[in-house]
Amino acid sequence: MCLVLVAWRNHPEYPLVVAANRDEFYQRPTAPAAFWPDHPQLLAGRDLEAGGTWLGITRQGRFAALTNFRDPTRQQPQAPSRGRLVADFLTGDRAIDDCLDSLDASACNGFNLLLGDGEKLVAFSNVSNERHELEPGIYGLSNALLDTPWPKVGAGKTALEAALNALPDEHRLWALLRDDRTHPDDALPATGVPLEWERLLSAAFVLSPDYGTRSSTILTLSAGTAVTFDEQTWLAGGVAGGRVRFRFSLSR
Repeated sequence: MCLVLVAWRNHPEYPLVVAANRDEFYQRPTAPAAFWPDHPQLLAGRDLEAGGTWLGITRQGRFAALTNFRDPTRQQPQAPSRGRLVADFLTGDRAIDDCLDSLDASACNGFNLLLGDGEKLVAFSNVSNERHELEPGIYGLSNALLDTPWPKVGAGKTALEAALNALPDEHRLWALLRDDRTHPDDALPATGVPLEWERLLSAAFVLSPDYGTRSSTILTLSAGTAVTFDEQTWLAGGVAGGRVRFRFSLSR
């Protein structure tokens, strides 16, 4: 997952709104979002190579999302899959702080986690080794620490704030996730990848022959505990693939 935009208790009718894009190599096998047969309470896509996921929610209201931290110098080829961190939280029932206390975070390559239990939303990164319980507001997470002012994060947060005013109409949310405009070189971060990759990855919606945005997800939780979860799959070249829609009420 390479862009996660979150409105947390920032809308009177929707305490949680998430708009997210997952970027990945097209060759990596992936299952679209569904309730997992082995964990029927969990709704998420699934990485068929390592078994984890990047974003999901449960019927009890547990939510989690993950992005990788971009730093080629920190990469450990034999590190465990970061997607298991999301899956482990969502398939368990331990408190957020207990889950974070038990993480062997240093064994993993750099990551950012958002973990929610319906009462609070917590951000954690194994790069800063810090956790923060989020106050009501709008947040952006890409492949750096939470709210690092990369151009697509700033633009995405602004667009999300405007899109909230149109809910329950989600057209503006889909539009911000489909924004494939890249940003000027002088605004780009220097993360250790070649400049042509910095340019490519500066867009909210990433396009290249072998790597790009594989799925876009919009998740909302209403004040009445009604969940909407829509996922659009994308094929190489930004061609629309399948789309799945889920509607259910939490069973806390």
